[in-house]
Amino acid sequence: MVFLEQLWAIARNTFLECIRQPVTLVVVIAACLLVVLSNPFSAFTLEDDQRMYVDIGLSTIFMSGTVLSAFLATSVIDREIGNRTVLTVVSKPVARATFVLGKYLGLAFALVAAVGVPALVFAIVEVHGVIQTAATPVRWPAVAFGAGAVAIATGAAVWANYFYGKSFPATLIVLALPLLAVAYVLSMVFDPAWAAVPIADEFRPEVWIAAGLMVVGLLILAAISVAASTRLGQVPTIVITIGFLLAGLLSDWMLGRRIAAFEKAMAAGDALPSGGPALYWLCKAAYAAIPNFQVFWVVDAVNQNQSIPGEYLANALPYAAAMVAVALALAVALFQRREVG
Repeated sequence: MVFLEQLWAIARNTFLECIRQPVTLVVVIAACLLVVLSNPFSAFTLEDDQRMYVDIGLSTIFMSGTVLSAFLATSVIDREIGNRTVLTVVSKPVARATFVLGKYLGLAFALVAAVGVPALVFAIVEVHGVIQTAATPVRWPAVAFGAGAVAIATGAAVWANYFYGKSFPATLIVLALPLLAVAYVLSMVFDPAWAAVPIADEFRPEVWIAAGLMVVGLLILAAISVAASTRLGQVPTIVITIGFLLAGLLSDWMLGRRIAAFEKAMAAGDALPSGGPALYWLCKAAYAAIPNFQVFWVVDAVNQNQSIPGEYLANALPYAAAMVAVALALAVALFQRREVG
């Protein structure tokens, strides 16, 4: 029970610290603007503009989450070590493993909240649809409810900051989440002529499954960022996080096809490619150690109107949990011997 109380206290304080960071609000606003601007930019494909918008919008959200995971991980661990504020925690009967796990949970909650805002903006714009020509009707319910949610959240955040001293970034993000969720539901209820339509006609569960898997991939990146930040500063942490992202996105091309070539040669009894067994096992080890982020990118299936089977999710989620567990175990091991005094 004491462990859970300590874990919750650290996670809660970390969550509040993360969403109060100005960089969080800057990245969230930039992601929302890019998501909105992706609508007119997607109208020049000469094919299926809506597919292009889904691809660009989700890519924007994923990259914003990647940047946030690196910045916030550095602020919640490395900066506390530099400021020596971590001493107030580890000097008490709080295990270092509890400290690292609590920091990760708080970072994960903040990351989900920060990514959730542009994700809901993306969903509202997706309901609106890409404006392909000047004759394309504007879906005013989506515009009105979306803009109204942003205006109310911004006004309330300004009020709370001016009169009560509340953090403007934290208040804005916390209020924008439920208001944009309501705006999203209402935008599906009305068509461009404000006539009521069934929500089932507009709701696309595959889009949300794709967004959910994307967030799962971001949680792996957050764990990697936490592990890196236990020993490194902000710039190296950002480089390592982006490096793992790129390696994970290219692992099938860099390692998977080489492993397949070795296994094909072994099955046929042919001579092994250059490098021999040593290179084969090295590729196998690297392929297992590097998170394969292609597993969590299922936008192509969404764009082709294919359902994502439950069996796929049943395999992807335990894989993600294992990767997070390994990264956090490494983070705890690195932090155990870190000098914080």
